[in-house]
Amino acid sequence: MQSALIGLNVPLQRRFLSGILPSATRCYSTDTKKYECTSAEHKKELDECYQRLDLSFENTKEAFKSKSNTELIRALVVLRLCGVQTLVNQNQMILATMRRVLGKNLFKKTLKNTFYGHFVAGETEEEVRSVAGKLRKYGVKSILDYSVEADISGQEATDKTVKGTSQATVKPAAMTPVVDAKTLETTRERYTVHQEFGDRRQGVASARTYFYEGEEQCDKNRDIFKQSIDAVASATGNEGFVAVKVTALGRPQLLLKLSEAIVQTQNFFQALTGGMTLQEGRLSVKDLTKRLHDLGVKTDTESVKKFFHDVDFDSDGVVDLHGWNQLLEDHVKLGQLFQVLNIKTGALEPLIQNLSEVEEQEFRNMVRRTLDVAEYAISKGVRIMVDAEQTYLQPAISKITIEMMKKYNKNRGNVFNTYQAYLKCTLQCMEADMQVARREGWHFGAKLVRGAYMEQERSRAKAIGYEDPVNVDFQATTKMYESCLTRIADEVDRRGRTNVSVMVASHNEDTVRFAVNLMKERCIAPSERVMCMAQLYGMCDQVSFSLGQAGFSVYKYLPYGPVEEVLPYLSRRALENGSVLKKANKERDLLWKELKRRISSGEFKVRT
Repeated sequence: MQSALIGLNVPLQRRFLSGILPSATRCYSTDTKKYECTSAEHKKELDECYQRLDLSFENTKEAFKSKSNTELIRALVVLRLCGVQTLVNQNQMILATMRRVLGKNLFKKTLKNTFYGHFVAGETEEEVRSVAGKLRKYGVKSILDYSVEADISGQEATDKTVKGTSQATVKPAAMTPVVDAKTLETTRERYTVHQEFGDRRQGVASARTYFYEGEEQCDKNRDIFKQSIDAVASATGNEGFVAVKVTALGRPQLLLKLSEAIVQTQNFFQALTGGMTLQEGRLSVKDLTKRLHDLGVKTDTESVKKFFHDVDFDSDGVVDLHGWNQLLEDHVKLGQLFQVLNIKTGALEPLIQNLSEVEEQEFRNMVRRTLDVAEYAISKGVRIMVDAEQTYLQPAISKITIEMMKKYNKNRGNVFNTYQAYLKCTLQCMEADMQVARREGWHFGAKLVRGAYMEQERSRAKAIGYEDPVNVDFQATTKMYESCLTRIADEVDRRGRTNVSVMVASHNEDTVRFAVNLMKERCIAPSERVMCMAQLYGMCDQVSFSLGQAGFSVYKYLPYGPVEEVLPYLSRRALENGSVLKKANKERDLLWKELKRRISSGEFKVRT
């Protein structure tokens, strides 16, 4: 027990022993290696920050120092209402009734003084800049997210999804002798549009959803992201992030086809390598030749030689699962990019077939828009985080993001990929990406979240008939999250402080404690920009502001946009808080505690 308390200040030791922090033992690994700080200054900085931080996150004076009395009362009322399940479930009907009864102007004013004002940073760049400046005074930086989405019905959303279905097909028949037919068919079904899941907003807790409304709208979305970058650069002094969703920049159904092609190709390579994991699945040309020969393929043909050349992506004499690095090239067609060897004929065949010229152009437009946003952000000194989405879209999104990281992360972490810890495959996928980054020498940047699509993912997997991709329970997700963080810390130790960074995006206090203590154990100072934390605006202030004022690097995710157009975002925020606050009322209790403290100490009058 005593050894587990090494590094904790005396008040925290007392809290631990009294049972207030029962999870503190999880914050220390069994690793006995001695880690050294990169300098005496960094060690001093880390020690001072750690000593200033109350890891119980119960110091209400520090946590809510930024809030006026009015803001404190508003937060208490809003979070309490979010805990009333009836109001939460009927929030859309209630908002519609309020709009009708109050009229547009009074409705807008009411929202800005209540729910909108608590969860949203403002309507304009000027309003957002004011909020970001206020946060910065208390050590909290900003991530901007333009949180406007179309207010359409479930039927309209489904119609848009089904209407946008691509007629292109992924033809994995050439793989049949290597990959069993059931695996090929299950994969095809998983990455196919299903009408009952056409409304991708269903079963989603806190993520914007874009539906394809034409190339012109995608151009407008690109311009909005660039405006957000301008706002970040102006409001945060070039130290902030902007959040980007690839589905806003192109036709999601093309991402679906690309995802299927990627996964079918992984099926092929994993079968060739005997079921090795993504990071292990590498074969020398000699080994691959033998495997193909065993399958009856003549390995001296020109098409087989070309296949060897095409899949040896870095010319190291080894073929692996990480290829197709021409995905961002403007002159390469998607239908020509993924080619596989037909085991029966020995000929090369395109995996994605029947893509129309219009669809090829739409995909290239999507890539151009994504690169345009990335390059504009870099020119302004702003970093971008590409949001994760549903598992049936994520292989394509991750592939595009990794290719962007190769292109733009040569000198620093300009682009971050998002990893969802509630998925069973997260550590394996992250490990594979880190391996590529290490081998090719670019900065690996990750945002680690628990995930927003759990309910939808579970129900879709059950209905369509593939394995549930989500961890079995909350504890398994916590273990996955901590394993990923520990693995990233190991990679930092292996590659150095300037080559790896992670954003710990979590509202879970235990997870944040784990991250802080991991920094202490590994001697990672906040100013080294290796590990930072993030929470949503209007939530978990006791964590964000405690970290910021102690000197740790912490961000608030600031949604912004016109009141009426942000209503879908507010509706989800209410639903999310309802589910969270039904189980735990700590933040609300701390707000009430702080209000009583101000009244009893005489501060209430001063801060009115």
